[in-house]
Amino acid sequence: MIEEKVLSGKIPEHIAVIMDGNRRWAKQKKLPAKAGHREGALRVTELVKNCGDLGVKYLSVYAFSTENWNRDKKEIDYLMNLLVEFVFKELNNLHKNDVKITMMGNMEDLPDKTRKEVERSIELTKNNKTLHLNIALSYGSRNEIVSAVKNIIKDCEKNEIGIEEINEESFKRYLFTNDMPDPDLLIRTSGEIRLSNFLLYQIAYTEFYFTEVLWPDFNKNELVKAIENYQLRKRRYGN
Repeated sequence: MIEEKVLSGKIPEHIAVIMDGNRRWAKQKKLPAKAGHREGALRVTELVKNCGDLGVKYLSVYAFSTENWNRDKKEIDYLMNLLVEFVFKELNNLHKNDVKITMMGNMEDLPDKTRKEVERSIELTKNNKTLHLNIALSYGSRNEIVSAVKNIIKDCEKNEIGIEEINEESFKRYLFTNDMPDPDLLIRTSGEIRLSNFLLYQIAYTEFYFTEVLWPDFNKNELVKAIENYQLRKRRYGN
C-alpha cells in the first residue's frame, strides 16, 4: 500500500494546512462558489481520518481568516452555516474516534448559532487524545500576537509575571496554540506561495509544502506525497 512507505519514515507530529482553492475549483467546473466550499468541507473530514490513520497527533486547519469577513455577506453566511452543518454531522464520529476539537480565533465574532456549535464540540471532545484537530476560525496571526502582548502586559501589571520571565517559551503560553508543539509541516494548496497571516510565530522552523492541487482535489495520495516530501528534508533548526 502507498502509505506503507510513508509509515516507515518519520511522521510529522503536527501538520498545519492552508486550505485554498475552493472558489477556483467551483469556477473551473462552472459551479457556484458554495459548491466548492461544500466539496472542501468533505476534504476536511477525509483529512482528519487520514491524519489519524497515519499517526499525526495535531492537525491545524485554516478555515476562516479575519480578512474573510470582507467577503460577500451571502458567502459568509453560507460558510458559517456550513460549519454548523459540519459539526452537527461529524461531531459524534469525531468523538468516537477520540478526536479532540479546539478553535483558535475571535470566537466573539461568530454568529450565535455557529459559536454555540463550536462550544458544544469543544466541550464534548475535550478529553480525547488520539488526534487534536485545531480549527482556525476568524483567525489572524498578527491579531493573535498583538493579543498575546496585551495579555502579558496585563499579567505584568498584576504581578503575575515579571519582565525578566518573558522569553520565547513563556510568550508561547499566551498564544492559541499554547498546549501544542509547533507545526512540523505546513501544506498550502492551490499554487499560492504565501502564508496569509497564518501561525506566523509558530512556523519559525516549520517545513513548507506548496502544491498546485486545489483544496477540493486534495486527497489521501496528495497528503502522502506531502509527507514523503517532508521525510526527504533534513531539519536543522538554524544549526
